[in-house]
Amino acid sequence: MSGFNYDKDANGVVTVTMDMEGPVNSMSPEFLPLLRDTVAKLEVESDLTGVVLASAKKTFFAGGDLNSLCQVTADSAEIFFNEAQAIKGEFRRMEKLGKPVVAVINGAALGGGLELTLACHYRIAWDNKAVQLGFPEVTLGLLPGGGGVVKTIYLMGLMAANEYLIEGKRIAPAKAKEAGFIHETVVNLEDLIPRAKAWIAENHENEAAYTQPWDTKGYKIPGGNANHPGVAQMLPVASAMIMQKTRGLLPAPVKILDVAVSAMRVDFDTAMRIESRGLTELALTPVAKNMINTFFFNLNQINGGASRPKDIAPQKTEKLGVLGAGMMGQGIAYVSAMAGIEVVLKDISLEGAEKGKAYSETLLNKRVERGRMSAEQAQQILALIKPTAENSDLDGCDLIIEAVFENMALKHEITKELEPHLAEGGVWGSNTSTLPITQLAEASANAENFIGIHFFSPVDKMPLVEIIMGEKTSDLALAKAFDYTKQIRKTPIVVNDSLGFFTSRTFGTYLDEGVHLLTEGVHPIQIDNLGKAIGMPVGPLNVYDEVSLELSRKAWATWKDMGVLDNWGDGSVTRGVIDTMVGEYGRGGRHHGGGFYEYGENGSKAIWPGLLELYYKPDTQVVEQDIKDRLLFRQVIEALKCLETNVLRTVADGNIGSIMGIGAPAWTGGLIQFVNTYGLERFSARCAELANQYGERFAAPAIVAEKIAAGEVFG
Repeated sequence: MSGFNYDKDANGVVTVTMDMEGPVNSMSPEFLPLLRDTVAKLEVESDLTGVVLASAKKTFFAGGDLNSLCQVTADSAEIFFNEAQAIKGEFRRMEKLGKPVVAVINGAALGGGLELTLACHYRIAWDNKAVQLGFPEVTLGLLPGGGGVVKTIYLMGLMAANEYLIEGKRIAPAKAKEAGFIHETVVNLEDLIPRAKAWIAENHENEAAYTQPWDTKGYKIPGGNANHPGVAQMLPVASAMIMQKTRGLLPAPVKILDVAVSAMRVDFDTAMRIESRGLTELALTPVAKNMINTFFFNLNQINGGASRPKDIAPQKTEKLGVLGAGMMGQGIAYVSAMAGIEVVLKDISLEGAEKGKAYSETLLNKRVERGRMSAEQAQQILALIKPTAENSDLDGCDLIIEAVFENMALKHEITKELEPHLAEGGVWGSNTSTLPITQLAEASANAENFIGIHFFSPVDKMPLVEIIMGEKTSDLALAKAFDYTKQIRKTPIVVNDSLGFFTSRTFGTYLDEGVHLLTEGVHPIQIDNLGKAIGMPVGPLNVYDEVSLELSRKAWATWKDMGVLDNWGDGSVTRGVIDTMVGEYGRGGRHHGGGFYEYGENGSKAIWPGLLELYYKPDTQVVEQDIKDRLLFRQVIEALKCLETNVLRTVADGNIGSIMGIGAPAWTGGLIQFVNTYGLERFSARCAELANQYGERFAAPAIVAEKIAAGEVFG
C-alpha cells in the first residue's frame, strides 16, 4: 500500500517509511496531506522515543512537483505561495516535535529531498555513489523554496553556501558530511536504520541534540550576518560575479543571493516567508518554465531512450576503432577509454597515433594530480588505447568511428578500405559535422549499418552527441550508436539526414547573420557583444575566427562539388566576405595568423584594423534590439525549419541539441521552447517585422501558423 508506512517498535521509536505513488517520493499533491497526517499522529503518540524517516524507494526523495511549478500563473501565485508555506509549516512541526527525528538517506536527496532531511534533527547517509545531495533548483530557474536557502545559510554561512545554492553543486555523502549537510555516513545500506535507532537511544533525553541550530538560543550564523565586515565586503563582489556569469539573463542566481542576504537580516520565520515569495516570483518567469521544460522534462525524455528503437536488445560496444588521431579522434578515444571500452586509435602514421594517445595521458595525469583518480587507475585506462598505423589492428571492432577531415572523397576512400575490418554485424559511424550521411554511405558495402555520430569539440567536455540517420540506416545501427553514446556518459539526440543536420545547420545561421550585420556597417565589436548579450557563449565573428574562415571556405567548395551548396538558404553574403578575408588578405582565422581579430603573443586580442576599413560605416543605425533579435531569431527559424522538414524528429531533440550542442542561451530553454513562452502569435508578428526590414530569411516557417491555427504549442 502506497503512502507513509508507520511502524513503532518496542523501544518507542517510530519508523516512517515513505512509499508514495509512482517510481519516486516527491512533493506531489499527495505529499502534504501525508506529511500532515503523519506529524499529527506523532504529536499524540504515547511513549515516543524518536522518529526515523526512511524511504522505500531507491531515491530517498526526488524533490518538488515540477508539473505543478510549470502551471503557476499570476492567478494561482497566492495559492502556490500558501502551499509552500504549508509544507514549511509541517517541517516546523516536525522540528519542534520534542523528540529526535533522524533521516536515513538511502538514495539521492536533491532539492526538496534535501530540504526534507534538513527538517530532521540528525541525518545519516549511505556512503555510496548512488547517493547525491544538493540543490539543483538554480539549473531550472528556481530557488530551494522548502527552507533550503535559509537553512543552508544558518548551517554554513553565506560564503560557504554559494556553491550549493547559486551554482547548484551536487555532492556525495562524504563531502556532504564535511560541508555540514549531514552528520554521519554508514558503509552498508542495511545499517542505516539500526544506526539511526542507536543514535536515538543515545540522545533522546538530550534536548540539545534535537534542537535545530536556528532554534538554539544565542546561535550565530557562521561567518557572521549581513552586517559583518567580511560579508558586507563580499556582497558587491558576489553580485558582480553573478551578473558577469549570467549577463542579467538568468533571474534565479540573483534572487537566491537576495533571499540569502535577507535571511541574515531578519528572524527565521520572516526569512522563510521571503524565501517562499522568492520561489513564487521565479516560478512565474518564462525563464523558469523554459528551463524546467527542457532541462528536466526534455532531458529525461531523451536520456530515458525515447528516440531509441524499443525492440532491439542492448548493444554494448566492446572494441572501438577510431580513425584519425587529430583533435576529434583523440577526444573520442579518451572518453571511450574512460568508459572502459577497448580502443584502437588509428592514424596514417604510428607517430600520429601515439601523439593522439598522449592527449589522453595528459588529461588522465591532470585527474591524478587533482586527486580524482589514482595513478594505477589512470594507467589502466591508458592501457585500453592502442595507437596504430596498421589496418589489421581494427579486426573485430564492433564499432568504428571515422574522424578524418570533412572531405567526401577522403571519407569514401577510408570507408571502402577499412569497413571490411568490422566484426560481423558491426556498425560504421562517421563523425562528420555537415556532410549528408546518405551520400557518405554510398561507399559502404552495408549502408544499413552506416550512421552519423557527430561529436562536439572539445569531446571530453561537451555533453552532446548528435546521431544522424541516413536514408538506409537501420534501427540496429541506431540502437548501437545510441547505446554507445550512453555508455560514454553523453546525451544522444537523434536527427534525420540533411546538409549540416540540425546543430551545424542551425548554428551556421548565427554566424551568417553576424556577417550580414558586418556588411551593413555595424561595428564588429557591437556585433559580438550583442551576441553575448542574448546569452550565446561568444559572438559570431569571434566564433568564425576560432572555427577557421579557411576551413569554411574549403567546406563550401566540397558542398559545391556535391551540388548541395545553398540547399538551406542563400549564403552568398558570407561567402563574399570570407573570400575577401582569406583570398585577398590572407585572414584565415585565429590558427592561421588571425582573421576578424588580431592575436598578440601576450594573449591580447583586437579587431583587425582592415576589417573596419572594409566594412564599418559609422553612420549605420541598426536598433540594438533588432541586432539581438536577428542573431537569435535566425537560429530559432532554422530550428523550426528542421522540425517542419523532419530533420528534427522531436522538439526535445531540438531543445537539448541547441543548448548542449551549439550553446543556445539557457534562458530560452532551447530554440523551439523559446517560441512557446515568447508566444506563437507574437513570434510570428516579430518575424514579419524583421522580414519586412531585413529580408525573407526572417519569414516565420509555415509550421508556426499551423500551430496557431490548431491552438497548440511546440511540445
